[in-house]
Amino acid sequence: MRVFTGSLATETNTFAPMPTGLAAFTERRYFPAGRHPAEMSSFGGPLWAARQRAEAYGWTLIEGMVTSAQPGGTVTREAYESLRDELLADLRAALPVDIVLLGLHGAMVADGYDDCEGDLLARVREIVGPGVVVGAELDPHAHLSEAMIAYSDVLVAYKEYPHTDILERAYELIDLCWRKARREIAPVSAVVDCGMVVPIHTTREPGRSLVERIQSLEGNNGILTISLVQGFATGDVPDMGTKVLVYADGDATVAQQLADELARELVALRDSLLMRYLDIDTALDRAMAAPGGPVVLADRSDNPGSGAAGDSTFILRRMLERGIRDAALGPLWDPVAVSIAFDAGVGARLDMRIGGKIGPLSGDPVDGRCLVKALMRDLKMTGNGGTPTQMGDSALIDMDGIEIVLNTSRGQAMNVDLFTQLQCDLSGKRIVVVKSAQHFYASFSTIAQDILYVGAPGSASPDWNALTYRKIRYPKWPIEPRDSASLK
Repeated sequence: MRVFTGSLATETNTFAPMPTGLAAFTERRYFPAGRHPAEMSSFGGPLWAARQRAEAYGWTLIEGMVTSAQPGGTVTREAYESLRDELLADLRAALPVDIVLLGLHGAMVADGYDDCEGDLLARVREIVGPGVVVGAELDPHAHLSEAMIAYSDVLVAYKEYPHTDILERAYELIDLCWRKARREIAPVSAVVDCGMVVPIHTTREPGRSLVERIQSLEGNNGILTISLVQGFATGDVPDMGTKVLVYADGDATVAQQLADELARELVALRDSLLMRYLDIDTALDRAMAAPGGPVVLADRSDNPGSGAAGDSTFILRRMLERGIRDAALGPLWDPVAVSIAFDAGVGARLDMRIGGKIGPLSGDPVDGRCLVKALMRDLKMTGNGGTPTQMGDSALIDMDGIEIVLNTSRGQAMNVDLFTQLQCDLSGKRIVVVKSAQHFYASFSTIAQDILYVGAPGSASPDWNALTYRKIRYPKWPIEPRDSASLK
């Protein structure tokens, strides 16, 4: 069989101030057809898994373009259309094919396209026709649309948050598509909209038990795969929200009954699933009162993984005002400050202005006397699924007892090696502030005495009721409609 694989992915925060242009893809992670490296990349899970299966399955594997951008604001029309058309051209060149395997996100929004993935899958289906198996791996923070379901045969979302199971889900996807192509199974889908949007942290209850429950159901009574699509609240599009997706083998009734059952369970658990965030001073008070350290504070509102700039200073400024020392913070996106640090060199002491560059939700820049402690060109952090994540040229500076990682390639904290590669010893810190929502957890929980989630100001604020939605469909608990007309 001939199998085509490729990827086009990003997560779009429609409230973020910075557009996502072509350079956001090509400069961060872009591999033209046939040039994917000999390691798994972000959203390249299906390609990597297909490489491992190809010989055993007797496949001729054709690798198309793989590209992804750091989450950010709305993708420009030029960027989406040019990259989409490149991937589709790769597919046409590969014809005829029996299976198409794609690595997508599920929450890409571009100028003129509220549902990029639905648009892409529709065009893929038009090219290959009805008899070819089309499957895609998704991030669970997706906007699951009718088009995505209609133009694919199988969709599989990561089950874990943080996303530690990218490769496992890729294998699940390609094995199901292989069985479908061999006519061993006939996947039929059922989707239920839960009328809400909630994160499901699988590192704590009840999220942990939810994942274990759905995995126990898969492979029994004709159930092929189950995805809990959490949704992405800072994407203002009609399909945003938490949904249950179930595939059964040839039995739509079985799929629908289970989807309905799981949706009811999710709704019943929504209060316990929803994360409650601390204000800055409450979080700092709790961290400083802890008998030891480090206590990790997650700056969720400035999480680049949710499309924020990653340069906000609200928590840093308050720590400096309170005289908190023996702390670390990162990554703080500031290419200008990094350039200055490299010019000054390790050991230099100089006045620096850091952060607060992009807009009001970044806060004001912070000024202070700094010691340049370490420098590294092209720092690579360990990311989701062990994939390398580019952080760019990076500097470790000390400002009044707070060690700060400054970087040039916007990205969230996922692994402690963001700090340790710059010789920042986290074990001796009272507080470690990470620009991340949840992906930091798998690594940082190994060194943390406690983890606190902070709701500071920012363009990825968890205070969704402060956002002005124009396109979402209600009800969408816990987001409150602004007027009765919204319910029509």
